[in-house]
Amino acid sequence: MIKIILLVLLYLVFPVFVIFLCRRWSLFNKLGTIVMAYAFGLLFGNIGILPHGSDDYIRYKQGRAAIPVAEFNMLVEDGSLDEDNRFANQIAGVQDMILTIIIPLALPLLLFSLKIRKWIRYAGTGFLSMVLALISVIVIITAGYYIFRDSVHDCGKVAGMLVGIYTGGTPNVASIKAALNVDNELFLMTHTSDLVIGAIVIIFFITLAPRLFGLVLTKFKYKGTDLDPEQIAKEAESVEDYGRLVSKGAFVNIMKSLGVGLIIFAISAGISFLGPAESQMMIAILGVTTLGILASLIPAINRINNSFQAGMYMILIFSFVVSSMADLSRFFTVEYVNIVLFVAFVVFGSLFLHLILSVIFRVNVDDFLITTTAFVYSPPFVPVVAGALKNKEIIITGLTVGVIGYAIGNYIGITLGGILP
Repeated sequence: MIKIILLVLLYLVFPVFVIFLCRRWSLFNKLGTIVMAYAFGLLFGNIGILPHGSDDYIRYKQGRAAIPVAEFNMLVEDGSLDEDNRFANQIAGVQDMILTIIIPLALPLLLFSLKIRKWIRYAGTGFLSMVLALISVIVIITAGYYIFRDSVHDCGKVAGMLVGIYTGGTPNVASIKAALNVDNELFLMTHTSDLVIGAIVIIFFITLAPRLFGLVLTKFKYKGTDLDPEQIAKEAESVEDYGRLVSKGAFVNIMKSLGVGLIIFAISAGISFLGPAESQMMIAILGVTTLGILASLIPAINRINNSFQAGMYMILIFSFVVSSMADLSRFFTVEYVNIVLFVAFVVFGSLFLHLILSVIFRVNVDDFLITTTAFVYSPPFVPVVAGALKNKEIIITGLTVGVIGYAIGNYIGITLGGILP
């Protein structure tokens, strides 16, 4: 029991170490806290500290996170499993419990601070590019499903997760993973592939892309805005400013946002029990998403400081826990290669289709790049690309698209993942 308690504490506080590394060294900061949490989780789960259980144990789990205690005891009694597997099963149960709780609780906290009406008011012509980007993502992911469905396990669920990745990033794909009951290793294979390919694309965006795409797209026309571009840039960069969690008054604000989040979690969980067992997590995720957005429209909740950073801290916990559950040996398989190909097809295919549609509808190069960045890489990367474009005015468009991506990604991803068999 002491070992289990220590493991839970490690999962809850280890993100503090990740944040420290990213604040202390620029290289780690460039990689990002989520990437670092994944890397340490994979290392922690594959160096022999955590037992994975015997081959028989893995076979009897049948894809489940853990074997229920009563069933496990029966398997031990009839000699099907060794008692040595009990600790591995306990750890798997704890990991599953953390993942089950952390996402429905984190999601509303991420949504509370959304200023949807403000961003929509100032986004302007970038909305056309956003719609074209969304159409491109859905069309290419659907096409990719039919190309790779025979070579990628649970290809429909992978397609649903990819919608989450390309409309809101890790928070959305984590929510869709939970809603669609995606296997942890399949989730990691998909997200890791995106992280690798995405790193290449973002470097392209801040180096060659502005000039290259400028050859076929129109130039940006400056319109002016009454918002301070510097302030907007700081607001975007503050998304991962975890130092706010230890600032004066932060504890009270975090408790307020957690209190509201727990209420939303409880309501959504209650509603989910009205549906069939296999759909309860999906209903719960859609419930917390909807109630979180509605709560953001209430000024008293929307003004609670640090709720977004608290939600992102929970996403770091999720990232560390889920990656520690992965077996790296499965990454070196034909299936993983096919997932990489699927992800690459979606990344480059949607970018190309978005480019064609942008040429047809005369979207300017700055709106094209900033909306693609906001959808694929989420708001923290918006100021980076805006800097490469030498256009701070475009930041407001990027933030708007990022905000809308957070809000709609779960609905589209879960729907597509449910429709595609």
